[in-house]
Amino acid sequence: MRIITGSARGTKLATLEGENTRPTAERVKEAIFSMIQFDIQDTWVLDLFAGSGQLGLEALSRGAEKAHFIDRSADATNIVRANAQKTHLYNRCRILNLDWAEYLKTSKGLYKFDYVFLDPPYSTGMLHDALALLPECDILNEGAWIFAEDESEDPFNGDEELAAKYNIEKQNRYGRIHVSVLSLK
Repeated sequence: MRIITGSARGTKLATLEGENTRPTAERVKEAIFSMIQFDIQDTWVLDLFAGSGQLGLEALSRGAEKAHFIDRSADATNIVRANAQKTHLYNRCRILNLDWAEYLKTSKGLYKFDYVFLDPPYSTGMLHDALALLPECDILNEGAWIFAEDESEDPFNGDEELAAKYNIEKQNRYGRIHVSVLSLK
């Protein structure tokens, strides 16, 4: 796993050992960043289930101003910190060892993000729960995009009330992985 382009291009990133954290596949990451490559400059990014931090660090490498990395695993936040230092992007990072829901609730109105990356462990219901909580948190700039990665094609898990709060900007499938690009209505 590496940074694809930008100031940290080619830097190899450390990942967590074991099965608990699954990094976003290279081709999925490339597809996500090809969608926003001309709009990433000077934006704020939230990597809510950070893992190794590769999505937020890729955004910073491409010119995002600031990225917040949230993960409840201390091992994960240590890896993010090490990767941020290795890429020389650490000064533009806020790395918190905190549960994602706690972060959203306590950050209400404090920060405004342009892009949010949601890549929680599959089949846990956390993607649905994060999408349900996001509209209440007042952390999204006007026109913000949310990238939701899951095995299911439906990021809302059949919840029509939740789906009514979002616009689906794009949806793509990469093998067994589905990426939904969402914005608030």
